[in-house]
Amino acid sequence: MAAVVVQKYGGTSVGDAEKIRRAAERVATTRRGGAAVVVVVSAMGDATDRLIELAESVTAAPDPRELDMLLSTGELVSCALMAMALRDIGEEAVSMSGAQAGIRTDAAHGRASIIGFDPAPVRRALDAGRIVIVAGFQGVTEDSDVTTLGRGGSDTTAVALAAALEAERCEVYTDVDGIYTADPRVVPDARKLARIGCEEMLELASYGAKMHPRSIELAAWRNVPILVASSAGGVPGTLIHDAETEAESMEVANKVRGVTYERGVARITLRAVPDRPGVAAAVFQPLAEANVSVDTIVQNASGERLTDLSFTVARADLRAALEVTRRVSESVGAQQCVSNDGLGQVSIVGAGMQNAPGVAALMFSALADAGVNIEMITTSQIRITCIVDEPKVDAAVRALHAAFELADD
Repeated sequence: MAAVVVQKYGGTSVGDAEKIRRAAERVATTRRGGAAVVVVVSAMGDATDRLIELAESVTAAPDPRELDMLLSTGELVSCALMAMALRDIGEEAVSMSGAQAGIRTDAAHGRASIIGFDPAPVRRALDAGRIVIVAGFQGVTEDSDVTTLGRGGSDTTAVALAAALEAERCEVYTDVDGIYTADPRVVPDARKLARIGCEEMLELASYGAKMHPRSIELAAWRNVPILVASSAGGVPGTLIHDAETEAESMEVANKVRGVTYERGVARITLRAVPDRPGVAAAVFQPLAEANVSVDTIVQNASGERLTDLSFTVARADLRAALEVTRRVSESVGAQQCVSNDGLGQVSIVGAGMQNAPGVAALMFSALADAGVNIEMITTSQIRITCIVDEPKVDAAVRALHAAFELADD
């Protein structure tokens, strides 16, 4: 069989009939170049948001299983239309749902994880000379229940397909033409990166940049090169791959590679919690069981053996997180449970930061000069993240981009 290329088209790239036809032409060009092509599509435009609104117009608390059934239809529409567009220009194409393509997941409705993939149905279609269109963002449990992979899950679908099919590469076409040093909508002089390693991209993706973090983890694990490019074409994109990285230039180049941000952050604080073993587990285990993802965690101890325990969640998860936290706060002896849903976060990322003194100091100075107060701080070896007031996020991003001179090549 010819070399396999997986192409993924985001919602803006298939937002209307004309865009679907343009995407189909790109797919056909790749196929006529000799490659076997698998296409992964997202729902058209804001179709997923409209389906969520429709569900919430029926009930304030949609059942997770039924919501997944509803949301999965968005990708199926794009999938069928893409196959029709390809057939209209003379290409043999077949559409498949996630289940038909052999994607098996766990039963975590709304944020399922892929636990298995039988590529046989896709391979049979490729062997028959067809272009295969797979609905992204979805799979099926062992009990045949439809699941969705959460926001951005189509990226994960595409990389999983590329890995299972041992594809030459995975091409992700979207409304931007690559990965930038910052969001160009916030920082007009942000610079596009020609190449970035998976470790740096994973940190950027986890804290707001384009691409789903799980897709980058999978790409790193299975050594899948990802090209992020514009669906409009004509402009080189960004290659995400660890092979032949710019390791040598790292020693002289800027230690920070990018600034990223995220809005919609909420913080929950348990005040005056007894400082004893097992308290953190008593708080975070029920949150995990409720499928609430926790990000930044800060604990401050006092001389009276009491501590304040703060953590952040996505604003969309605040209600569910508060229900759990208020329930357990009394059992752990906390005196108060409070929340703030008006926060955001800004991060600097760069593999060169690991052994570079002064990076944190410059970050904090730049934020102070911009009048941005830091609420919380979290770090990894190649990332520093500050929680700030949401209205200050844009100013923080611009200040950090300028301080680290990221506009300079």
